[in-house]
Amino acid sequence: MKKIFLYLVLVFCFSTVFAKPTLFSIPSKSSVFSIQKKLIIDQDSIENLYFENGFKEKYKSSAFNYETKKHQTNAWERFLEWFSALLSRFVSFNDKQASVNVAVTILKSLAMLIILFVIYLIVKSTMNKEGKWIFGKNSDKKIINYTEIEKNLQLVDFEKLIKNTLKTKENRLVIRYYYLWLLKKMSEKEIFEWDTEKTNSDYLNEIKNPSQKEDFAYLSYLYNYIWYGEFELDEVTFDKAIVAFRKTIQSI
Repeated sequence: MKKIFLYLVLVFCFSTVFAKPTLFSIPSKSSVFSIQKKLIIDQDSIENLYFENGFKEKYKSSAFNYETKKHQTNAWERFLEWFSALLSRFVSFNDKQASVNVAVTILKSLAMLIILFVIYLIVKSTMNKEGKWIFGKNSDKKIINYTEIEKNLQLVDFEKLIKNTLKTKENRLVIRYYYLWLLKKMSEKEIFEWDTEKTNSDYLNEIKNPSQKEDFAYLSYLYNYIWYGEFELDEVTFDKAIVAFRKTIQSI
């Protein structure tokens, strides 16, 4: 029985090996021709497409530029880089950015100091122009503001003060001191009563002597003209004013 089974197995194996292929056999020439006859060939003409004029120009703007450009440093950045490098020579920093931050802080502080200094110069210039102790712009305003020299008018040595001021060539300030000296002298002689709240008109109305009233009105005019005048004070006008003030002061 075993021999018969073995024989059948051998016969099956030989029949399988030497059998002709059916599933993967090469097709015949006639069958290939019949397949080709079934192909449909598209013979329609292809329409060429054309773009309108200026097509390329529409895409030349920066919005369509996708190339990465290298950053170009400006003058401020170059200066900041130079200044931070200079600081690094004297102070050690953890990294380059730390030196840049310190440089920016120093420059900002310097800029603030410069601004404050300019403001100081402007204020100082204005004070010098108007006078450290100024009368009102209008001659009918208060004659004297509350400052040390006006509060202690009776104690001021105007002759010495004028002499020192002449050395500095501050001619307008010299005229101002002459006018204050005139007020001091008239107050001492009780021609009018001294009061920081009074105006030119108030003092003028208190003067009884017509000659003194006329002199005071003229000298008040000279003072206002020279002290508040927006013009270059020449030597001739300055000398005439000094003579007029000295003459009146000496006559009191």
